[in-house]
Amino acid sequence: MPDELPEIRTRWSEVSGGIDAATAYQRRFDALVERGVDIHGEARFVHELLPAPIRVLDAGCGTGRVASELTRLGHDVVGVDADGDMIEVARERDDVTRFVRADLASLELRGQTFDVVLMAGNVVPYLADGTLVDVLRHLRGHLTPEGVLVAGWSLPGHEPAAAAPVSWQTYERATFAAGLSLVRRYAGWDAQAWPGDGSYCLALHRRR
Repeated sequence: MPDELPEIRTRWSEVSGGIDAATAYQRRFDALVERGVDIHGEARFVHELLPAPIRVLDAGCGTGRVASELTRLGHDVVGVDADGDMIEVARERDDVTRFVRADLASLELRGQTFDVVLMAGNVVPYLADGTLVDVLRHLRGHLTPEGVLVAGWSLPGHEPAAAAPVSWQTYERATFAAGLSLVRRYAGWDAQAWPGDGSYCLALHRRR
């Protein structure tokens, strides 16, 4: 897939700031690691969900924080993001994982399927308005028959700057429209019991 694509507009586009911002974004995580902070909860959840090696699509991969850790854990990972600057940083840091710039609302990876399709890091509320069902349909199309779509995001009242408020009910209606059925919900990446304090939703769905 070529990198020279038309600009892909999402809610994230409104707060992203080019290559310098993408580099600074990654450096913030690097600083957390240097302080001993665990930043790999999402990758650990997927790794414990299904043992390596499995195929994982990291949808909205950013600078590759989760994708690269999953690769290190022995999985076959493809990272996809609409932000070309984020993808550039990811490729500079990791020459093993495959990173692709693409719009999740029209994603087509030439018939590839995955055991887990992952949306972490508040991808859901940063999607372009009105595209959630389209995104879910395209991600569903990349699941194996027994594959799992795993999505985690901050619920209304706790969403980050410029993100849309997406309730778990709104997401559930969208998954139904996209041909997905609920497996389970958690309140966080450490598998906290749902609904927790109501600030976060981690939802697992399969093809219906």
